[in-house]
Amino acid sequence: MELRHLQYFLMVAREGTISGAAHALHLSQPSLSRQMQDLEQELGLKLFDRGSRRIELTAAGMRLRRRAEEIVDLVGRTEAELRVSAETLTGEVRIGCGETPAVRLIANVIAEMQDDYPLVRFALHSGNAEDVRERLDNGLIDFGLFVGQVDLTRYESIELPARDRWGVIMRRDDALSRKESVQASDLAGLPLILSAQGGDELAPWFHRDLAELDVVATYNLLYNAAALAEARVGYVVCLEGIVEASLATDLAFRPLEPEVTAGVAIAWKRYQELSPAAEAFRQTISELWGN
Repeated sequence: MELRHLQYFLMVAREGTISGAAHALHLSQPSLSRQMQDLEQELGLKLFDRGSRRIELTAAGMRLRRRAEEIVDLVGRTEAELRVSAETLTGEVRIGCGETPAVRLIANVIAEMQDDYPLVRFALHSGNAEDVRERLDNGLIDFGLFVGQVDLTRYESIELPARDRWGVIMRRDDALSRKESVQASDLAGLPLILSAQGGDELAPWFHRDLAELDVVATYNLLYNAAALAEARVGYVVCLEGIVEASLATDLAFRPLEPEVTAGVAIAWKRYQELSPAAEAFRQTISELWGN
């Protein structure tokens, strides 16, 4: 029994006549009648009661109709799933992002995917590592972008080809801005504004317990911390390139010396079945940066 025989059988059951079904299927009436007789012989069952005007299904025919509808529908849905293309792939890819200039790499992937899959949409959530990880664990996002020393052993992850540089943001008219780089001794006794999660990475650079520093504020997103620096509240120890600190602003960025950098990785839950759109994103980043 072939799929087309079931499709022909369903059309006959729907139309109620061989002639009507043959017309709908663009077949000759004798050809369709012969194929239905062959189907009955193959199954060893009488499927139709042939009246003078209409064909009625027997009890066996009604049972076959239910199964045939299930089979034809399953085949149709399977073909649709396997024929996903640029025109049909839809859905939303949800990405949680820590603050990092490396997000531009993800932006380039999104731009590329929009060309290939114009119906896919992206939702970005900005937050620190703790916030992003919580959302990833709870299934609120598909991927998380993490900066620095973050334990990702519970996830699948890919290291991005980027490293962020630590430094200090201060007012441009501050005496410390005249230096090309900042050493730990330069910050001794100065009011500092530190990342709420970056302390562990920076402790070795300071060569002292962070509790000994004059920390006047902490931050989880840099934009507000930069406003504190502009108001002369303190010196913001942060990653380069997240907020503008140039000649066009009142702020200046100076890198730490010796240099301190942070790696960037993108992660997703292990063993999680991703949506077709999220899986297309995963395949794209794996092709670009996977081992």
